[in-house]
Amino acid sequence: MARRLRIGVVAGEVSGDRLGAALIGALRERYPRASFEGVAGPRMREAGCEALADIEALSVMGFAEVLARLPGLLALRRRLFRHFSANPPDLFLGIDAPDFNLPLAARLKQTGVPTAHWVSPSVWAWRQGRLPRIARSVDLMLTLFPFEEQLYRRHGVEAYCTGHPLADEIPLHNERAPAQAALGLRGGCRYVALLPGSRRSEVDRLLPRFLDAAQRCRQAAGDLVFLVPAASDTLYRHCQKLMVARGLEADTGCLLFHGQAREVMQASDAVLLASGTAALECLLVGRPMLVAYRVHPLSAPLVRRLLHSPFVSLPNHLLGRMQVPEYLQEDATPRRLADGLLALLQDPGKAAAQVAPFAAVHRDLKRGAADRAAQHLLEKTGFV
Repeated sequence: MARRLRIGVVAGEVSGDRLGAALIGALRERYPRASFEGVAGPRMREAGCEALADIEALSVMGFAEVLARLPGLLALRRRLFRHFSANPPDLFLGIDAPDFNLPLAARLKQTGVPTAHWVSPSVWAWRQGRLPRIARSVDLMLTLFPFEEQLYRRHGVEAYCTGHPLADEIPLHNERAPAQAALGLRGGCRYVALLPGSRRSEVDRLLPRFLDAAQRCRQAAGDLVFLVPAASDTLYRHCQKLMVARGLEADTGCLLFHGQAREVMQASDAVLLASGTAALECLLVGRPMLVAYRVHPLSAPLVRRLLHSPFVSLPNHLLGRMQVPEYLQEDATPRRLADGLLALLQDPGKAAAQVAPFAAVHRDLKRGAADRAAQHLLEKTGFV
């Protein structure tokens, strides 16, 4: 009887859940009886991954935030190591969450389990000293962006760029009208998307400032309507409370949605968002944007010391210049955010100049990412 492919996988964040589900689908097309187990979100579970723990356990960012949840994270990692070392999979794959996954991969690799990681840590932006440890932890690094593959190969790590699944999913041209109709939005308005992040800590630090900026913008342009997609039901209720506390309800020009972040961006004339995967998605949708981010005050000084890149957002890294305005920490004030949004909304030429190079980046990242990742992983396990 043919050997059955079995993969252990640990994904972090909503974006990791999406990547994991696409990969499981690609592997199952080749090996329908393949099995998957690990840390999974709803998309991965729907694709057929047995969840040993829920993905929300890893949805934490920032040094101070991690410290508060460290005992639980370490206990989970020990539990996963015991499970996978007692029942060795053909391959262990970490998807994102590098600070959790790479130490786990290193220990499993020592027991003889082949290890891989998909979604490179941001070593090109900060903490490049991690590269030797990454090389000891994984047999294979799969990157989303071409410049990451080149960096790893220069440091002796086997690496391949898969491209980005979002570039495969999102059309090269995205009209506003169909998205507005799908969301039930009326005509005669200009829409602005507010995406404060997929973590509670991000929402707490950014959404109040985004909402205050929205109120400033509406004082200058009364035809603006702001759209807020909440990443989960829990965050929906939390966003609702923050909006009500500021007197922002539907009839005041601020609408809250269950998910539908992509449709909200497609429907909008401009986007204000937290730095992260959403900024890349906005680039692929082709909308002008402002990027903002704030970490815990205790985390900020250490982040500044470790950062060795002039940019934090993916669009600027991919283009190699400050194409998209970034508002970080103290700079992310409601006044500055409002001024930045109004500059894009009141000057169509400025907005058009920002998005002009986005299409070329989209075409470069459109490579059939899940299929490429599946092929490289199968070659590493010998299932080809």
